Amino acid sequence: MKDTQILSTFQESNPAHAATQTDTALVFDACQMGVVLRAVLFVELSVGVVVMFASGSFMDWVTRVSLITGGALPATLAWILTTCMAKRLLARMVPVVQYFVAAVLGAIAGLYGCGLLSVSGLLEGAPWMASACAGTLLSSVLVGALVMRAKGRMPADTAARLIELQSRIRPHFLFNTLNSAIALVRAEPAKAETLLEDLSDLFRHALIESNESVTLAEEIALAERYLAIEKVRFGDRLQVEWSLDPAANLAQLPPLLLQPLVENAVCHGVEPSASGAEVKISTQRRGSVVVIKVTNTVPAGQGVKGHGLALRNVRERLSLMHDVQGQFRSGLKDGIYQVRMEVPI
Repeated sequence: MKDTQILSTFQESNPAHAATQTDTALVFDACQMGVVLRAVLFVELSVGVVVMFASGSFMDWVTRVSLITGGALPATLAWILTTCMAKRLLARMVPVVQYFVAAVLGAIAGLYGCGLLSVSGLLEGAPWMASACAGTLLSSVLVGALVMRAKGRMPADTAARLIELQSRIRPHFLFNTLNSAIALVRAEPAKAETLLEDLSDLFRHALIESNESVTLAEEIALAERYLAIEKVRFGDRLQVEWSLDPAANLAQLPPLLLQPLVENAVCHGVEPSASGAEVKISTQRRGSVVVIKVTNTVPAGQGVKGHGLALRNVRERLSLMHDVQGQFRSGLKDGIYQVRMEVPI
């Protein structure tokens, strides 16, 4: 099945460096491209608003903003770089100490920015105390925003996990799987045992307490279990093709992310078709980005039905974990439906 052009408008990317994996003990994590962009924008907006109070004209405002940006921008980037490099050390600290360290680093960053302007001769009578206080305030607000974002992630993860759990243990899926096992018990007992082991693994992954993230290799193993069960049920109607890049296996994903997409491919591709369908799962590492695709053929004359709950959950959880570095697209073209994701590694 040729699927390379289904989502040809999907933007390719190849960042120069790999993203640092999230440490679950942190109360905030600045090691994300989205955080860097938002922090810079926030500081620049703050500078622009404050400078308005001391500007007599538009050109005066532009001049003052440009001047202060020469110190504020390096200071902001220095704060982000320092907190990112120290994330493992911060993770060992209690939350209150993490907040305090972030505020202190903000004050130091403010002094650093003020020092740059003072040394360059662009600033007379350097406001050291004001710069330190401004750095402390801005860093505290940024940390507060990151903490609130992390807290907002928890109920979304929980709700998504519950919905995925329900879809995984749907009565008809369990009923069909057990019927398949019963039919195999006498004729092919070894195959029936394997089927029940696969079903047990699915339930175990659904019911155990999940970590914040799992590797792509773990998600692929779970999808293989699910497809092995459905292969017994559908037989030759289900044609599975794997195209896996071992270099992509360490990419981090929210738990139970890939299996619902594979289940969708079976439900909307294989189940409604008397002749069956093809399902292809592919992974590929491109620099520090991993591309994951789940593709299936769709019966002629049929579109993709359903409420799209699984796709929305996957998209939201991917966005919460990887922010702007995680991308999600889906589309139907010439009887082939594809879901495509990009995640950093």
